[in-house]
Formats: sequence, structure tokens, C-alpha cells
Amino acid sequence: MPESGEKPDPIASARANWERAGWGEVADGMVAVTSVMRAHQILLARVENALRPYDLSFSRFELLRLLAFSRAGTLPITKASDRLQVHVTSVTHAIRRLEASGLVRRVPHPTDGRTTLVEITELGRTTVDDATATLNQKVFADIGMSEQECRALVSSIETLRHSAGDF
Repeated sequence: MPESGEKPDPIASARANWERAGWGEVADGMVAVTSVMRAHQILLARVENALRPYDLSFSRFELLRLLAFSRAGTLPITKASDRLQVHVTSVTHAIRRLEASGLVRRVPHPTDGRTTLVEITELGRTTVDDATATLNQKVFADIGMSEQECRALVSSIETLRHSAGDF
């Protein structure tokens, strides 16, 4: 029961409804899925708020960060798609937006005429470095859980990802 002044947990209420409806045997799964979905919304809102001054979505940030981590600052579009675990169409859309902002450019592959590389620009590097510092400070440094809780959460999600064939 919530303490005086605290709002009741809507997911706990959903569990009670599930159990009353006769679905108690799957209530844990429903609560887990619903909790992860809500946590995703909370964290995404924090990330989007932190990235707003840079005019970046998290997906565009991830692509810039991936390019900045690469040795030459370039990757084939298909390799970026694989590493980010998103469809090449999504990467292409992100590239278009980043190109329009001058943060990346497409360049031909030096030895494979069939391949196009995406390359981070100097503006892209400074932008992603600044955005990373902001995310580290405003989001990643304190997500509202202890270090031990974070590790347990990651372990649980890793189990789910592995059982789904994610890796």
C-alpha cells in the first residue's frame, strides 16, 4: 500500500486486475513486460530531453557515437546497421538527417564501388562529444537505481535478449 501522499502504482493495479480476471498464472509476465515498457518511456524521455539542445534523437546520437568510436570515423552503411541492430532503412534515414545538419557525409568506398561509407565530420565529432558529456552527466550518472540494482537489471535483460536470439 502506498504511503500517505504517494500515488498508487498503476502496474500493481493492473496485476490485481489480471489476477481477478483469472490470469494470475501470467501476471508476472504481464507486469514484467509492462514495467519494461514504462521504464523505456521514462528513460527515453530523459535521453530526449538531454539531447534536445543538440537536435539529436537517441538513434542519431548512437550512429554518431558509433562513427566517433570507429578508427577512421567511417563505416559502411550496412555495417553501421548491423552494429546498431536496426534495419538499413532506419540508418539511411538517420544519415539523411545528420547530413542535413552537417554532422556526417556519405563518401564512396575507396576500393569497393558498390559500397557507400558514412563519415563523421568535425562538427559531428564535437557535437557527439558534447552530447555524450551531457548524457553522462544528466542521464547515465544517476538513473535512479544503485549500481548493484543497475547490474541486476542489465543481467535480467541480458537473459531476455539472449533467450530471444538477440546475440
